[in-house]
Amino acid sequence: MKITDHIKEANGKTLFSFEIIPPKKGNSIQQLYDNIDPLMEFKPPFIDVTTSREEYVYIDKGNGLLDRKITRMRPGTVGICAAIKHKYDVDTVPHVLCGGFTKEETEYVLVDCHYLGIQNVMALRGDAMSHQKYFVPNQGGNHYATDLVKQIQNLNEGKYLHDAVETNNCTDFCIGVAGYPEKHLEAPSLQTDLKRLKEKVYAGADYVVTQMFFDNQKYFEFVDAAKKAGINVPIIPGIKPIAVKRHLQLLPQVFRIDIPENLIAEVEKCKTNKDVRQVGVEFAINQSKELLAAGVPVLHYYSMGKSDNIHAIAAELF
Repeated sequence: MKITDHIKEANGKTLFSFEIIPPKKGNSIQQLYDNIDPLMEFKPPFIDVTTSREEYVYIDKGNGLLDRKITRMRPGTVGICAAIKHKYDVDTVPHVLCGGFTKEETEYVLVDCHYLGIQNVMALRGDAMSHQKYFVPNQGGNHYATDLVKQIQNLNEGKYLHDAVETNNCTDFCIGVAGYPEKHLEAPSLQTDLKRLKEKVYAGADYVVTQMFFDNQKYFEFVDAAKKAGINVPIIPGIKPIAVKRHLQLLPQVFRIDIPENLIAEVEKCKTNKDVRQVGVEFAINQSKELLAAGVPVLHYYSMGKSDNIHAIAAELF
């Protein structure tokens, strides 16, 4: 079922969902299941699965020489989505990236999703590679998330890259895109960022999931500004509980977000990361309760591969 249909069927009731990161190569999928299992009691209608783009590894050839090879450190997202869908009978949302893929490779991924009965995809530009200062698309790849949304929408209309296919079995993907309550780190202003979001929606995006934020007022203002700009699709808040003290520096550095002073003060009082994790849970519960009271369509949690804190939060809400 499409994400938008899940929201409609809920009739105003806020749904619970979460995002997982596939385990690194060499680990068992059971590790993933062990983190998903406790969260299934809250009946998530869908689970997002991230995609990791390619990375460079350097192999020592001796004599001070290094051989640079390209690799992917995690298994394919579509395969993980299919496994989760089969095991839990839940809709899955693979993240599809511009970065690291040609348009042809993207089309293959989407065709695979269609054959596997996966109806929802999250269209993202993706980050720059670790050695790059700025994002550089692959040769023959999509440059922006808007381009990717257009490719997916074209496929929904039976328009493949190199031919049109007359069929009664076109794809019918529900397309999600990212939104940024505190603007994308590369955007010159919030208004410019909203303009880019509007372009994604006009290209065919059906719903928005926000980047993490810790100040609900910024989310509410973002939703209001989006509506005034003519963006009328569901905007789902993305929530990440702080888990370690280093997040105070890491999250603002990577995502260009602000952390409220009261949360900073509580984290700085903590003597261990276990204490920090508890502070993060309590803050996220209060944050979620306010969003729940405001009638958001879904509370979407970034689990980052660990589910105990997400379980503690959801247990207070669902």
